[in-house]
Amino acid sequence: MLSNLFENGTESARVAWSRLPHSDGGELDEAGLLSTTTSDRNGVESLDYEVIENYAYREEQAQRGRLFVIYNAAVKWFFALLIGIGTGLAAVFINISVENFAGWKFALIFNIIQKSYLAGCLIYILINLALVFSSAYIITQFAPAAAGSGIPEIKGYLNGVDIHGILLFRTLIGKIFGSIGSVGGGLALGKEGPLVHTGACIASLLGQGGSTKYHLSSRWLQGFKSDRDRRDLVTCGCAAGVAAAFRAPVGGVLFALEEVTSWWRSQLMWRVFFTSAIVAVVVRVAMGWCKSGNCGHFGSGGFIIWDISDGQEDYSFEELLPMALIGVIGGLLGALFNQLTIYVTRWRRNYLHKKGNRVKIYEACLISVLTSIISFGLPLLRNCSPCPDSDPGSEIECPRAPGVDGNYVNFYCSKDKEYNDLATIFFNTQDDAIRNLFSAKTIHEFSARSLLTFLVMFYTLAVVTFGTAVPAGQFVPGIMIGSTYGRLVGIFTVNHYKKLNIEEGTYALLGAASFLGGSMRMTVSLCVIMVEITNNLKFLPLIMLVLLISKAVGDVFNEGLYEEQARLKGIPLLESRPKYEMRKRTAREACGNQKVLSLPRVIKVADVVSILRSNEHNGFPVIDHTRNGEPLVIGLMLRSHLLVLLHSKIDFQHSPLPCHSTGESRAIRPNFSEFAKPVSSKGISIDDIYLSSDDLEMYIDLAPFLNPSPYVVPEDMSLTKVYNLFRQLGLRHLFVVPRASRVMGVITRKDLLIEEETESSATMELQSTSRSAA
Repeated sequence: MLSNLFENGTESARVAWSRLPHSDGGELDEAGLLSTTTSDRNGVESLDYEVIENYAYREEQAQRGRLFVIYNAAVKWFFALLIGIGTGLAAVFINISVENFAGWKFALIFNIIQKSYLAGCLIYILINLALVFSSAYIITQFAPAAAGSGIPEIKGYLNGVDIHGILLFRTLIGKIFGSIGSVGGGLALGKEGPLVHTGACIASLLGQGGSTKYHLSSRWLQGFKSDRDRRDLVTCGCAAGVAAAFRAPVGGVLFALEEVTSWWRSQLMWRVFFTSAIVAVVVRVAMGWCKSGNCGHFGSGGFIIWDISDGQEDYSFEELLPMALIGVIGGLLGALFNQLTIYVTRWRRNYLHKKGNRVKIYEACLISVLTSIISFGLPLLRNCSPCPDSDPGSEIECPRAPGVDGNYVNFYCSKDKEYNDLATIFFNTQDDAIRNLFSAKTIHEFSARSLLTFLVMFYTLAVVTFGTAVPAGQFVPGIMIGSTYGRLVGIFTVNHYKKLNIEEGTYALLGAASFLGGSMRMTVSLCVIMVEITNNLKFLPLIMLVLLISKAVGDVFNEGLYEEQARLKGIPLLESRPKYEMRKRTAREACGNQKVLSLPRVIKVADVVSILRSNEHNGFPVIDHTRNGEPLVIGLMLRSHLLVLLHSKIDFQHSPLPCHSTGESRAIRPNFSEFAKPVSSKGISIDDIYLSSDDLEMYIDLAPFLNPSPYVVPEDMSLTKVYNLFRQLGLRHLFVVPRASRVMGVITRKDLLIEEETESSATMELQSTSRSAA
């Protein structure tokens, strides 16, 4: 019987496709339908961002009044408030922890090296090793999805790809404590990327009411069960993460818009902006509380903001050439960084990480030891420089007291009025090192040799460290690298033009922007972030210049860092622009020659089980017959909805006829929320469902549960238009059909302006061209 069902179903589908929807097939995973991904190939699934307007959905919408709409909007704003508070508190905790670990570490080491540099070096290595080991152990044993920055995974999620494990509670915990260990351990990475992932995890967990696995859930928070609502919450979380990391609320909103989201609307803009504003308030309150000494070593360096408002007042036309050169260098080094990380990541994936978690921990510990030896040992090889003559009103002290952050670090210097320029940036936290490179009124603080040495070594360490089994961001390392060669160009510019008003710190800022633009390929959001963290609006045109140049140069060689890493991780992103080759292909050609697997409207339970066990398709066209016996496609049935029906057994029936034909009542049906897949699990599996022999002999009428209005494109539509439609609407399935034989009507702008129908028609000159078919 089952073989006959398949033959009849296939034949019915073929005839129906010839009349209304015909297609020889499609992507095999999605039952002949265009889709974002195939689970067999990538191990990931697509998200259902499309609203399934089945019977359960329409019944639920009919019961909702205007009061519910107001309540639902209020709940969304309340969740935006909670996301902002939660992400802000997480950022405060991470920053206070990192600053205190770094403060205790450097205070201890500076005390020890007064007696023995060898003992100080050993203690320094051991402290960093312990912190990095704790981070790698947490990631490998507890939260594997927390490794890396998490931005490629979140970008894939917002693009419509469901990657299991990236938004779990244990991933959030691993991200927070792993970031503290990896950043506090002195590795060449940052905590800003992981904060974006942290904000997304907080948003997702709040949306689903917490974590049921760890008994940290609340039923009254479980208000959003659809992928569409979760997508909006995760978008708010991403913006909150950037706002918390850089104290840049506007930059956070633009980052979410430009870099991670694939779908945007004005209502979401307001909530994202509100979330970022809440983060800014939380961070400001925390910093005010910490100023009274309640946070240990946490001070002005705790949250990234490198104030250069007292720097260079103006710039001349002659400086545009070296500034443009910084943009070119940033594009070249950024593209090279992306390419090197691709090679290293492939080698890790194909050889090193296949040997198990123990090897991942060994690798992270080895890189920690190497980083500690270089950051401690290289400054010992550098001769100290005499302190410059300070102005009477200057607040800059030379040399700085041991263990105190700032410029002019005294490290292995024999005289009192000397400092070690290489130790000022190497033997320091990355935040303080960047502050030193950006600092104004410090001309000739760093020699060209020291900057070049640091650039080569830190660049190499950043490439090697990226991809290890620890949470790792690339914002701060990118700023470190860019500000180093930017300051180098600034030194040569000062020596060439002999002008007193040129600040090397200004060129360091432009260098930081150029490297980030050359590596990550962001423009608008990065420009605003750089302005917000430096508190200097005067350099906005210059930052825009170097960003445009660096991005243009980098695009010649490869794609952005996150896009390349997403490809290496097997995340099938749909980029904003379709490939040029798609213009020459049609939707029918993209479907291939695979046969479409369809279902009849009333299907036996045993046949449903057999179909679900025999393939991994996530969507099935449903075929019914008209009164004349002609086959007709009536909609799309999702695999997840079939599993819900099998699990509930409520809609099983004895008759093989449709419900309306038998006169059976269906007072009890699964409500719409029961069809939602939990975000923290893969949902129901066919292996989890027990069905007796009597159950297998019953039938299910699929009509009340299918999507009766799936999106449809003609078979000869160019693949470029199909791509844009698929991505902009956030679809998972798209029917490809032949040219229709008749037109029911034409909808124009006026037909969609429903709210204005009662207004004077004289104000509207648009005429409807809708015509009924003959």
